[in-house]
Amino acid sequence: MSIALSRKIINCISIVGIIATIAVTIYFVRLGVFEDINALRGLVGDSVILGPILFMLIQIIQVVIPIIPGGISCAAGVLIFGPFAGFIYNYVGIAIGSVIIFLLGRQYGKPFILSLVSDKTYNKYISWLDNEKRFERLFALAIFLPIAPDDALCLMAGLTKMSLKKFTLIIILAKPVSIFLYSLALIYGGTFLNGLLGF
Repeated sequence: MSIALSRKIINCISIVGIIATIAVTIYFVRLGVFEDINALRGLVGDSVILGPILFMLIQIIQVVIPIIPGGISCAAGVLIFGPFAGFIYNYVGIAIGSVIIFLLGRQYGKPFILSLVSDKTYNKYISWLDNEKRFERLFALAIFLPIAPDDALCLMAGLTKMSLKKFTLIIILAKPVSIFLYSLALIYGGTFLNGLLGF
């Protein structure tokens, strides 16, 4: 399969995922789910085991294949499960997904990475790989910050000699801060806009 065809397939999946997310959000708003936190939590089922497992699976999938925007799923985790449990489920799912795409990038190399990442993003960050020690520092900083293209960098890290152990350690130590800040920004930002617009 060519890179161009792979990109088209991934882009189509992403577009369908975004459209589905918007449609489901509108449906939930009409049901009044966002006004009743218990109703929102009920969407993942009453099972204290199945709900979190399904949610973490969604988080893993959205890291590997961008079906829905990661920020939306992070905010949903905190809203559905509460600040502490939601953070944990977000963290576990995203960390596992990050390790998976690192391994996929290492296994299948540049052609696979280019099927998921635009030429512009690839060309922007490929120079980081010229100096591996420098890349490790920049990578750790990028994972720590909530504004970096984490998934693309995790894929590109697979092209380096970074060990799986070191990669996993960076994800485990640096990822919690960005997940926490991103989730808070989305939730409280949404609440602010909601009050501002009078919804």
